Parts: sequence; C-alpha cells; structure tokens
Amino acid sequence: MKRTATAQWKGAGIDGTGSLTTRSGAFQEQPYTFKTRFQNEDGKLGTNPEELIAAAHAGCFNMALSFQLAGAGFPAKVLDTEAVVTMRNEDVHWHFDYITLNLVGDVPGIDEAKFLELANSAKDSCPISEALSAVKIVLNASLK
Repeated sequence: MKRTATAQWKGAGIDGTGSLTTRSGAFQEQPYTFKTRFQNEDGKLGTNPEELIAAAHAGCFNMALSFQLAGAGFPAKVLDTEAVVTMRNEDVHWHFDYITLNLVGDVPGIDEAKFLELANSAKDSCPISEALSAVKIVLNASLK
C-alpha cells in the first residue's frame, strides 16, 4: 500500500505560499503559509503540516482502538479523540515537544481498567504512533 500527497511552495519562507494536494482529493491545493503554520491559531486561513499530523494521528489511533475493542468483545459506539501537537521554538527551529491524545469513548460493557489497557496498546501500536516514535505521546482516556 502507498499513500501519496504533494506539496508546492513558492517564494521565500516567511513571505512564500504553499499548497497541499492529496491523491484522494481530500485536499486540492489546500493553502499553507508561514502565518497559517506558526501564527494563525484558529486555522481559518489554511492548514499546516502539524495540523495534518494531528488529524492523521487521531484517525489512526481511533481505528486501531476500535479493532482492539471489537476483538476483545467490546465494540465501541463512539470514539472521540482530539490530538494536540505541542511544539517549542528554539532560536528559529521548531521542534515537537509532545502529542496529547484526548480520548472519550462510549463503549458499552467495558470497565475502565480494560478500556485504558486497550487504549494504551492502540496508542503504542497504531502506525502513526510508530512513525512518530521520536515524540512523546501522552494519552488521556475516559469513558463516557
């Protein structure tokens, strides 16, 4: 399996503009700039690579957890996960500090201990977590 996305950048870093496109069509020339990446907190001006990593991580984690829950006999009604990428700026270089996965699950019949066990397993084993293994990943999980 291969998944493809392309990026185009025009101009210098601070004044340049870019666009992101995915083969699936989910993004077609989605704009990103220095401002959308490092200054625009509400995200209304466009996306940024870190936001896309957060979305990919939340989606991957939810799917991995749903498989683990179903395999243990506790199919989830709903898994809501917010992924928060926290970064720090050292001089002019940005670095990932950590990623927080905030999960609320509606999983009938499961107890909290089993839910946390499976959620931690999914956090450690989903492919996006594995790809981001250099970054600390924090899980906050609760049942609805």
